[in-house]
Amino acid sequence: MIRPGLAGVLPLLACPSCGGGLTDSGVDSVGCPDGHRFDLARQGYLSLLGPRSRTDTGDSADMVAAREQFLGAGHYRQIARAVADRVAAGPVVEIGAGTGYYLSAAIDGFTSTDNASAAATRPIVGLALDSSRYAARRAAAAHPRIGSVVADAWSTLPVLAGAAGTVLSVFAPRDPDEITRVLAPGGRLVVATPRPEHLAEIRGPLRMLAVDEGKPERLAAAFAGRLRVRERSDLRAELQLSRRDVGALVRMGPTARHIEAADLATNLAELGDVTDVTMAVTINVLER
Repeated sequence: MIRPGLAGVLPLLACPSCGGGLTDSGVDSVGCPDGHRFDLARQGYLSLLGPRSRTDTGDSADMVAAREQFLGAGHYRQIARAVADRVAAGPVVEIGAGTGYYLSAAIDGFTSTDNASAAATRPIVGLALDSSRYAARRAAAAHPRIGSVVADAWSTLPVLAGAAGTVLSVFAPRDPDEITRVLAPGGRLVVATPRPEHLAEIRGPLRMLAVDEGKPERLAAAFAGRLRVRERSDLRAELQLSRRDVGALVRMGPTARHIEAADLATNLAELGDVTDVTMAVTINVLER
């Protein structure tokens, strides 16, 4: 049986083969009018990979477990709040949703605001898109109003045109054409990008990938003619991270693909018990 979270987002979904709408087939699968069928995973998520979709960039089981550990400890709670505060309408679609941490905060934060009396009776739903099946499993259980789907961010998204009130991208890839297509008129894109000083204290010692400068400007340029920049705000905090926290932080990000576990353990051993680390991101809001 299709889970409530997935049932809630089913009206947003499109067949990756023909683009038609999907409905519950009643036998642990969904289908489109053209007869394409997609089976539900027993963990509650749905795989909607198209013929050109890639999954080799999806996070591994260890990367997802590390993300669950680090985010679950609340270190990025301020980022989640900042993103949630900028959700103006639902449904909310997150690209590269990972464990569903930010999406959960977004749909809860919207329904709890004072000016959302209408949403209090009709809570908004969230659609988590990620190319990793390990992430999709976690997101499927993250919140009762989240539907989790395996999808490739760089292919045609399995989402109907104009279906999303808000799209989220938190340290995740963004295809301007597809995001613009799925956003409703007046819809909003909320993007969190790292600043150059983000995690500066540990990037060198742990051989983490560097952060390019000018990310907000490149974001605006990528969406020029499609979406206009409504807001750009910097968010900064000093985190006190244990050696275990730092290890999870490295393992959950792209650096995990470029460093051996033994080398990471050696580098972590040279850190103190607690390390002061700068969290610095830019919250970008663009509107259609």
